[in-house]
This record gives sequence, structure tokens and C-alpha cells, in this order.
Amino acid sequence: MLASPYVSVVANFLDVDEQPTGWRESGTSLDVSVFLHGLGGSRISWGPQLAPLSAERRIVAWDAPGYGVSAPITELTFAQYADRAAALIRAVSPEAPVELVGLSFGGMIAQYTAARFPERVRSLTLMCTSPAFGLDGTDPQQWRDARLSGLEHFGSPGAAAPAILGSLVGPDGAHVVPEAVQAMERIPMQGLLDAIATITTHDTRAILPTIDVPTLVLVGSADDETPVAYAQAIVDLMPNARLQVIDGAGHLLNLEAPDAVNEAVLAHWRR
Repeated sequence: MLASPYVSVVANFLDVDEQPTGWRESGTSLDVSVFLHGLGGSRISWGPQLAPLSAERRIVAWDAPGYGVSAPITELTFAQYADRAAALIRAVSPEAPVELVGLSFGGMIAQYTAARFPERVRSLTLMCTSPAFGLDGTDPQQWRDARLSGLEHFGSPGAAAPAILGSLVGPDGAHVVPEAVQAMERIPMQGLLDAIATITTHDTRAILPTIDVPTLVLVGSADDETPVAYAQAIVDLMPNARLQVIDGAGHLLNLEAPDAVNEAVLAHWRR
């Protein structure tokens, strides 16, 4: 792999700029875990997980379709995002199923992936996500318009990142914003617009009862974007899911509370 012109070494990570999907990875285990970032993230969003968890798994963190180096999808549906996730899973783990981890938007994609390709997923970890858009009554068009207005004002995802990400952290999470901004700076505008349009269609309430793989649902107690009630709604619908709340953390959970997240994820995999 290292001889490929599409692979580069960054610190202790490998960046693989393949098409249609690029990723960052760490670890050499035959057991693979695939990580799907949130709406404002990219493959570098999982820095606090890549090295610590790679002692037990080969960790693969993608650039979602239209993000980073990855090619966009052709239809704005969660089915297409899930199909791309499944294609990556087959590429990095041709024989065995993987542990699938998703945060926020990535957690939504993970739900559809597990439902569409159950044979490819050994376990799920869903962080700071929901079973449907608008559980609190949010109007989809108003939500989209507010985000599009903000992006138009700032001009690019990178320029908008400090304001957007600063509003998502918990009371003690301001120190992680610069790291999160670096991940968001890698997002092309069209990729983010596609994701925003797709998110408003999210609703897995009818399919969650069919997903029976062991599932850990993680959320920060100070997450106002996808609060504990959303996480509980997922657990209530799934036959083999359990909830863990991490005190004091906001929506950027894996950055704000990396030790607690890593401990919970490892315990879930081992269990």
C-alpha cells in the first residue's frame, strides 16, 4: 500500500486518497472499525480515537461523499451515503464485518448502513445523533435556510467553522474548537450543501427495530443539538441497544471527552 501514489503518511496515520472515497487509518489489526464523521467534520475529526483505539483495531475514518477528497454522491439520499459506506467497508475489510461508529450526521448514515447491509456490520456505536430530523418540532426549511444564510454570510465552510462549532460544545469544550475547525476547513462547499439537504430527510424510526446488532448510543449531557432525549429515543426503538451519557460534554463529544469515549467504545467492542 505504501508504494501507491494515493497513500501518504501523516504522523502515525495513513491517508488514502482513493476514489470514490478517501480515508485516514491507523493500526494493523485484522479486525476493522470504520468511523463516520459529523456534518462539520472530515476524516481528521477522529484524531483522539485513531491512535488509542488502533492498539486493538485497524481504525478507518472516511471523508464522507463530497467531503475532503471523496467524490460526491449523485442523488441526495441516505441510501446513497449508506451504499458508499458499505463500499468502503468492503474495500477495507473484504471478508469480515466491521464495527461501525458514527457521530451526528455520520451516526445517521451508520443507521441506514446497518439496516441495508446487516452482514457487513458487527456492532454499532452511535454518538450524538437522532432517529429522525425534527423531533423537537424544527421546521426543515427553516433549518436549511438558517444554515445556508450563515454559509452565504461567511463565504465558505472554513470561514464559518469557528462560529458554528463554537456553538456546539459543552461548557468546558471551547479548547477543542480549533481542532474541529481544521476538520471543517477540508469541506468543499457543495459537499456540505448536499449533506445539509439530505439531513432534513432523515427518519429511521421504522427501520431501527430491525437492526439487532449490539449498539452503544453515546451522548453528552450538555449536547443541545442532539440531546439525551434523542439518544433515548434511539435506544427505545432498537432491540439490542444501550445508552451511556457522558457528563458535561456537548455535541463534539469525541473531542470534548476523548478518554471517556474511548473507554466506552473499547468496552462495547470487547463486550
